[in-house]
Amino acid sequence: MRRLFLSILMLFFVQMLLAQETETPPEEVQPEIETPHILQGLQIERDTRLDKMLNWHIENNKNRNGIDGYRVEIFFSSALNAKENALEKKVEFLSKYPEYNVHVLFVAPNFRVRVGDFRTKSEAWKLYEEIKNDYRAAFVVKDKINFPVLKPIDYERAN
Repeated sequence: MRRLFLSILMLFFVQMLLAQETETPPEEVQPEIETPHILQGLQIERDTRLDKMLNWHIENNKNRNGIDGYRVEIFFSSALNAKENALEKKVEFLSKYPEYNVHVLFVAPNFRVRVGDFRTKSEAWKLYEEIKNDYRAAFVVKDKINFPVLKPIDYERAN
């Protein structure tokens, strides 16, 4: 009886060991998609649609003219001489605050003068608080801003 029990137990144990073996499915042939430089050298199993989405995102960002941010609008007008007035406001502002970028825009039917390239609303509000006495009509607006200039880090200059 003991032998019978041990042989059944051995058969059960051997079957458990063999049950762990699996056949690997054949590799699917998928179209070759260029792997973004960020992921090169990494061995990651992922769906090819992720690579397509990442490439689309990279290309889309290359085509953008700026990023979402804030500016302070100090002037807008649709008068006949609005362009001249806007350019005068730009020169006036730059004479008082030369450290900020000034943008003259035409958004039909108004000419607008917007100041700064701020990533956050709080940065724009700091400028607004500084100039609100000189420019009573000023207000903070959401706008596409220029990409910020990145300052090189010290160890990058050493090369």
